[in-house]
Amino acid sequence: MVAISSGFRLAAIFGIGAVLSACSLGGGRSFDTQGLMAPPAQCSIKPSDVGVAERMSAIDEGNGCRVPNPWRVSAIANVSFSEPATLNCGMADPLNDWLRNVVDPAAQRNFGESVMSVDIVASYDCRARNNESGAKMSEHGFGNAIDIAAFNLASGRKVSVKEGWYGSAAERGFLRLVRQQACNDFMTVLGPGSDSYHRDHFHLDLQNRGSGGHYCQ
Repeated sequence: MVAISSGFRLAAIFGIGAVLSACSLGGGRSFDTQGLMAPPAQCSIKPSDVGVAERMSAIDEGNGCRVPNPWRVSAIANVSFSEPATLNCGMADPLNDWLRNVVDPAAQRNFGESVMSVDIVASYDCRARNNESGAKMSEHGFGNAIDIAAFNLASGRKVSVKEGWYGSAAERGFLRLVRQQACNDFMTVLGPGSDSYHRDHFHLDLQNRGSGGHYCQ
């Protein structure tokens, strides 16, 4: 799904001003970049072809966090974002496929209505994983990840990851299905039960791994 970018292996520990997000419980101000492989700069589709998006200037903070082809995305697959997400262009295609071909059909089956918007709680963010000092740099630092906390239906009903995971049968079925099927589009999928950091949202990313494998837990 994602080609490994040649010549981009970072090998140092840098200090950063960490930004708290929904993947964070606090504190970490340094990260390790050794062995990380950035996503490719070129992408198969433009985010504006599948949603509402505008190209941004390249991001390079000089410490490992960099997005050579960032886009400010406000909607994909006719699903609006609660706030614009800063993402590398490679995130557009899998998000479009998941929202259009998994999330909306699952909402129709479970609730009889479409998903109109999603609550975004993190996109680009130059920090360590889970904001833990000294951990590997997060895929958010490549604009290579997005965190979704809730799905908002046409009727105005909100299906939150935190409350719905143990909510009604329809909510449980919907959330478990869209999480499971996300593994077909993304390289990493985390949520309730993965760890304490992801109990209230789904984390989706396109991490390059040497094995080429997916990590869905």
